[in-house]
Amino acid sequence: MSLSAALPTFVITLREGVEAALVVGIVLACLKKAQQTHLNSWVYAGVGAGIGASALVGLLFSWVIPAISAANPKYTPVIKPLLEGSFSVVAIFMLSWMLIWMTQQAKHLKADIEGTLANTLQQNQAAGWGVFSLIFIAVLREGFETVVFIAANFQQGLFPALGAVLGLVGAVLIGVMLFKWGVKINIRRFFQVMGVLLLLIVAGLVVSALKHFDAAAATLASMDRSLESLCFYHDQFAKNPSCILGPRVWDTSHILPDNQFPGIVLKALFGYRQNLFLVQAIAYVVFLVTIGGLYFRSLGEGSQKMSTTAQKSASSQPD
Repeated sequence: MSLSAALPTFVITLREGVEAALVVGIVLACLKKAQQTHLNSWVYAGVGAGIGASALVGLLFSWVIPAISAANPKYTPVIKPLLEGSFSVVAIFMLSWMLIWMTQQAKHLKADIEGTLANTLQQNQAAGWGVFSLIFIAVLREGFETVVFIAANFQQGLFPALGAVLGLVGAVLIGVMLFKWGVKINIRRFFQVMGVLLLLIVAGLVVSALKHFDAAAATLASMDRSLESLCFYHDQFAKNPSCILGPRVWDTSHILPDNQFPGIVLKALFGYRQNLFLVQAIAYVVFLVTIGGLYFRSLGEGSQKMSTTAQKSASSQPD
């Protein structure tokens, strides 16, 4: 498997990791301002525990999947694509929700964290645990999304995990540049670009999920004659149809194969397939129109509110 399998998890982990790094940096800055730097160790403990818990979830997934297949060896060819499709659906919902939610909440992120931290510091005895919980939840939330995405692509071996590690390293470097070295980075532009990439990656995951469910249905229908009706597309409807995805929309295997460069990179990042079926094409477009529309609308609303705030601020200045 090519290193291109690491690209999607790299993008996802880098984006989600930078979100977590922003939370950590804001908390550390607030503790310094409040002269409570003795609580910094609780911040670092929360980061370590969040990463460890995410890794534990990943190990759990890696143990559960083979265990289910081993318990039903006859249906292993069905269970594997079915689990891949199921994990893909979970990852699609989680990443889509986080993409839109984070975009909407970004303008309030610093104020919300500062408010939560201020309330935590007022509880003297529980302040350390409060800081720990805030960081732990922030890191675990981002890590869990990456773990689910890797689980949805576990047939690609260790390369998705490698991409996650590289993305985490990149996120840490950006965090250090921002809060330790004072390097100026246009975070808003960074999240916009990474958001578009994430949107396209998740749209590709929609195509992959449907392919997994189609493979599971086709295998199950071939194993059990009583289930042959699962494949309701036949040659009388279209030439070389899939089991449940309808007729083939295109076949670009001779022009841009998806197992060679650059097709394999397009496949890893954007869900490109040399063979695409009707239901996959419709689902891809519907996803981009609905989720993409919500995402870009949230970007527009955020820009409009920032512009309004700036105008009000300017008008309040004395002549």
